[in-house]
Amino acid sequence: MTDAPRQGDVDATANDTPNDSSAGSAAEETFDTSQTFADLGLPKDVLDGITKSGFEHPTRIQAALIPPALAGRHVLGQAKTGTGKTAAFGLPILANVKPGDKFASLVLVPTRELAIQVAREIKDLGCDTRLRIVPVYGGQRITAQAPKLEKGPEIIVGTPGRVMDLHDRRMLPYNSIRMAVLDEVDRMLDIGFRDDIRKILGSMKQRPQTIFVSATISPEIEKLARSYMKDPEKIVTSEKSLTVARVKQSWLKVERWDKKRMLHHLLTHEEPALTVVFCRTKRTVDGVTEFLSRKGIDAHAIHGDMYQRKRNQVMDALREGSLGVLVASDLAARGLDVDGISHVINYDIPEDPEVYIHRIGRTARAGREGVAWTLVAPEQGPLLTACEMLANIEIPQSIYEDFKPGPVPADIRAERELADQRARDRESSQKRTEAKVIKADDEAAFPGGLVPKAMPARRMQGKVRTRRR
Repeated sequence: MTDAPRQGDVDATANDTPNDSSAGSAAEETFDTSQTFADLGLPKDVLDGITKSGFEHPTRIQAALIPPALAGRHVLGQAKTGTGKTAAFGLPILANVKPGDKFASLVLVPTRELAIQVAREIKDLGCDTRLRIVPVYGGQRITAQAPKLEKGPEIIVGTPGRVMDLHDRRMLPYNSIRMAVLDEVDRMLDIGFRDDIRKILGSMKQRPQTIFVSATISPEIEKLARSYMKDPEKIVTSEKSLTVARVKQSWLKVERWDKKRMLHHLLTHEEPALTVVFCRTKRTVDGVTEFLSRKGIDAHAIHGDMYQRKRNQVMDALREGSLGVLVASDLAARGLDVDGISHVINYDIPEDPEVYIHRIGRTARAGREGVAWTLVAPEQGPLLTACEMLANIEIPQSIYEDFKPGPVPADIRAERELADQRARDRESSQKRTEAKVIKADDEAAFPGGLVPKAMPARRMQGKVRTRRR
């Protein structure tokens, strides 16, 4: 399992770091070491799966959310990224659903990658439950998913669009669903699934137990949740620091045309292990991947326009640790819950600072340490400031003295020369305008516009001569 941290992994990290106390503190912030999973009321077959997965103590969101979920309560849970939200709702599903309960549970997620990831994690945890977990998502042919649905699996994990499509085809009934979970709700609203969520939940007349989990809970999310919940319990875990507080962050000033050169410099001089490079657009993802491949770096791309089979192959290679650099669009920012990501590079600094937090949260999972570099163009200072304000830290600048910037491209040079010429023209025009205004003022004060330049040659001084003698 990747989203839920392993206690053993945190201890191993602590032994490898110079400051053992800081790693131990990170573990204490993430885990509730006063409890075990057995204390939460989970059945034995689920506990066996947890043990096989290597877990001992629950994280704080798991310890807070699992008991009310097991009791059948509606829950609205908030926890920061990397704190084990998947297990927080996955374990109650495994405990409450029994083999043979066809279509008893539905988990909605925002992306295809996350659907595959969540289904895999729940399957690993429920290895001894004999429950069937099926992911459904767009990009894969329905004919590949239909045979699995015909067998009546107990748990479905899917994206909203594909879930509605399968329901309309009478392959995925809603009336059997007893537990409905919405994962990464804030992300789903961000990418336009609001109406789909309303349609799916609104079609469940039986009003199933509903669980919302999210990294952030806005008033809009809370209003949406409460419209489908009865007497919900709101759980907000309060870790002392963001998960990203354990990420060593820095930014590098670089001109737009030098970003590929700087990226190559980082990858070849720092020699990071498993690196994810985030770009703003799909076109940039393809361009950066092609550039790195030409430079002899094993780089792979992932974005929404790729065939699903290719995306799955890339994700499998990432999980297996058989690739070094993944270049991704923001589509994958929430779906990459993979162990071992040591470095995150923001090739494009995002306009939304929350996207920055989610990106760099792909590393430093479960108390580990991670590194995040951000490439910032000279005009992007305000975007960097917004990220600093949300992360509540001052991100230091890194300077590589051995990095040699490339020449200014001809089009950029021509653009700058044109801008300079326009500035000179504006300055000249402004001076002419000011001269005209001064002349107009002079003509108003002095008829004919003749402005005296000096005092009169003769002035009346002394006595005034009169006719009196």
